[in-house]
Amino acid sequence: MRIVSYNVRYFGHALKGLASTARAKARIAEAICHLQPNADIVCLQEVEHGSLRSGVAHRGALTGDTQLDAFMRHLDRAYQEAGRVLPYRAFYYPAHVYRLGALKLYTTGLAILINARTLHVVGHNQLEPKSVTSYGQTLVKAIKQTRIVAHLHLETANGRRLHVFNTHLSLPSPFTKTFWKRGPRFGHGLNQLEEARVVTSYISSVCQSEPYVLCGDFNALPASPVYRYFTGEAGMRGAQESLKQIDPLVPDLFPTAGFLRLRMHLDHLFAGPGVEWMDLEGTCSFDDSKSPFCGLSDHVPLIANFTVG
Repeated sequence: MRIVSYNVRYFGHALKGLASTARAKARIAEAICHLQPNADIVCLQEVEHGSLRSGVAHRGALTGDTQLDAFMRHLDRAYQEAGRVLPYRAFYYPAHVYRLGALKLYTTGLAILINARTLHVVGHNQLEPKSVTSYGQTLVKAIKQTRIVAHLHLETANGRRLHVFNTHLSLPSPFTKTFWKRGPRFGHGLNQLEEARVVTSYISSVCQSEPYVLCGDFNALPASPVYRYFTGEAGMRGAQESLKQIDPLVPDLFPTAGFLRLRMHLDHLFAGPGVEWMDLEGTCSFDDSKSPFCGLSDHVPLIANFTVG
């Protein structure tokens, strides 16, 4: 099976995240469409529901369509132009809304697309995604983004069950003394480690002994306490580490995100027992100009093939 995990920055990278554009949706849709072979699972982070930011920069703004609806139309068009039929079924998981009165300024959320030709949906938490937010200081609770875990319970064509979890963890809290110490910060926040533990606890309660994959933007470097928690105490296996694409002790060699001249490795693919990583074909570092996803977001996708059972 093939999985893609991608922070799409609300499809607004062309405008520095200020507003979503139709062109951004179309280019990302084309890049996903042209993956060969097709992905069976596509996990997206930073996907809006519907707001001023998600619709103001193109026609059709504020018509009631969600951002995921609009993206799926672009993906469908990309498949039509390629002479193929769109295979995906999309699920949206709302996380947070920033309002000014009744007006939604912008929203946050996750999405999972599954290839309906290869996978059957057994269950999901779309209507009530699991909150994993660590609020820390009560002073920031009113403005703190809610962080969630999106879940799909799937069955393959040969009857094997698989759980897919998609998440986007918080940044390290600036309201702690450790944040202001010199040295790396991503993945070193106590609030981040607390969220990682909630994610793992939720996975354990849902999966029992069935295989699973966990992916997303963890805002954590490979050498950080958060990453070491997932691959140590939680017993998961990072795809890039398992397949020798990265050395966790040298986290700067394979950046997955960039801001100005800053490069960071923040995105990860993890697997529990019963899942074996096979390869990372199509995964490129942030500055690789040969990647079809180069310049489309402030992150690049992680793409991996794996077996279940």
